[in-house]
Amino acid sequence: MLRRCLVVIAAMVALLGSSGLALARVEIKVDLASQRMTVNTSGGESYNWAVSSGRQGYRTPSGAYRPQRLEKKWYSRKYGGNMPNAVFFHGGYAIHATGETGRLGRPASHGCVRLHPAHAAKLFSLVQTYGKGATRIAINGVVPDGSQFAKTRQDRTKVALAKAKRKNTDWATARGRVLERDGFFAPGTAMGFQPVSRSSGDWYLRR
Repeated sequence: MLRRCLVVIAAMVALLGSSGLALARVEIKVDLASQRMTVNTSGGESYNWAVSSGRQGYRTPSGAYRPQRLEKKWYSRKYGGNMPNAVFFHGGYAIHATGETGRLGRPASHGCVRLHPAHAAKLFSLVQTYGKGATRIAINGVVPDGSQFAKTRQDRTKVALAKAKRKNTDWATARGRVLERDGFFAPGTAMGFQPVSRSSGDWYLRR
């Protein structure tokens, strides 16, 4: 009788343990429209990262997937590029790290989903920990046309030019323009000031 009870208890513990593993999950969602990825785990971890999906002429497949294989180090012979911490989810398509971090947030890949190296390493670790069978990948949305990204680049260029212009300001000329304003130095002796005049490119107090 005691032996039978022990067997039943062991079976219940195993059942509870397996159900707990079944609930342990990683949910990966990629929004192509916003070029963002959200990651949530059953352990309470939550992340929101910028990505780069397929650029014009290269499509990132939409749909629901599970990881097919994990490759810590991978090199694309087709496109000639490193793909560290690659999580392959559909044939040759993978979520992986990129060295072109400046392009994250807009379409730039050959169809894969690119991540910052630190983020790709974290995602790879999560999939390893929870398991491929407990990981879900959902890719949705429509990639926006490139005009908004071109506009963003133009705006950044304008800001850079404005900063450069301010940096090269002729401060002597600017000071002169301020001093030439009417009333900047009002006549009077209350504070011991006298009007100023310009002579040979310099300024002096007029007696």
